[in-house]
Amino acid sequence: MTEVTDRTGARTDGAAQLITGARERIDALDDRIIGLIQERMAVSAVIQDARITSGGRRVNLAREMEVLAHYRDALGKPGTALAMTMLELCRGRI
Repeated sequence: MTEVTDRTGARTDGAAQLITGARERIDALDDRIIGLIQERMAVSAVIQDARITSGGRRVNLAREMEVLAHYRDALGKPGTALAMTMLELCRGRI
């Protein structure tokens, strides 16, 4: 077995190469997802600042419920957990 095969858990070199390529694609997608979440955090901070400056609350629970439903509808039950984590990241630190 080659080192690549050992690293991927595959039993053939062909499968190891396929896995390595797919993992590179996943890593690139993860980088894009992280960048989008960071962008969402920045936009959310602008919204929160405008809401607080106008006398409102930092968090709009009705809007968060819409976001949760959107993720759940698109991704199923695990989408709700993903949305909760994303919303937590986007609420900021006050």
